[in-house]
Amino acid sequence: MAVDVETVAISLPRRTAASPWRQALRRFSRQRSAIAGLLIIGTMILVAIFAPLIAPYDPEQVLLGIEDVGKRAPPCVHLLGCDEMQSQHIMGVDGNFRDQFSRVVYGTRVSLFIGFITVAVAMLAGVLLGAVAGYLGGWVEDVIMRILDVQLAFPFLLLAIAIVSVLGPGLMNAMLGIAIVTIPQYARVIRAGILATKEEEYAAAARAIGSSHPRILFRHILPNAISPLIVQGTLGIGIAILDVAALSFLGLGAQPPTPEWGSMLSSERNQVFSAPHLVFFPGMAIMLAVLGFNLLGDGLRDALDPRLKQ
Repeated sequence: MAVDVETVAISLPRRTAASPWRQALRRFSRQRSAIAGLLIIGTMILVAIFAPLIAPYDPEQVLLGIEDVGKRAPPCVHLLGCDEMQSQHIMGVDGNFRDQFSRVVYGTRVSLFIGFITVAVAMLAGVLLGAVAGYLGGWVEDVIMRILDVQLAFPFLLLAIAIVSVLGPGLMNAMLGIAIVTIPQYARVIRAGILATKEEEYAAAARAIGSSHPRILFRHILPNAISPLIVQGTLGIGIAILDVAALSFLGLGAQPPTPEWGSMLSSERNQVFSAPHLVFFPGMAIMLAVLGFNLLGDGLRDALDPRLKQ
């Protein structure tokens, strides 16, 4: 009995290949460290959004004369045996009679704002410079990349301090200083991606049908070179939070009474032994934020790397 090959082929179920992004998501979901980083960041985002509901006090409210609290009072949690007659302050009271827990909670808003905005500004400038340099090549690439190489020759934090010193102390100036010094990192990443993809068949086809250079670059080439930039940006958010906290610690970033973790550490840095809770909790907050973004960035790097495809 003859078998109709076409009929059999049509009747067999067809397997559709999963998209690259779906495969990347599948690889990402298998990594426990990346999921842990995502949970840390997700929790911090929720804390930042619902800070008014979580914090029992205004972060800038001075409690002297309102409650019977002592200067730099230790943490008091009623469930852990603290006297019911005392006001509850989960993380204690700082040197200005403000609730430390409320300041750490609202500091989450400030730090996430710092990380996302700083990286967004640096990434926007770096993508434009790196994409133009990689696509046009020639003397344009030489000029752009040599300028960025000169910038990279300066110590990272020292250059940021110099920029903020010229602009003046302040949170926005600190963010701008960190953004400026990190531009070369994103420019070099996107330039490498452009050089690797601009000679692909789809780019040649776009040139053959007469597409303009901006359309070829931003519509066809750039989307296919964006994966390493996503990883670099995720890692950069944690670094930006840490660097701005360092500038705030030096008095060049957030100014009192802004509840920023680095400035909180700076104001109580001499109380490490007499009131360690005032240094421990902001420091732990910075550590968790940086750890979360580093774990997430590593997970994205492994998930988006096609060489790890199974």
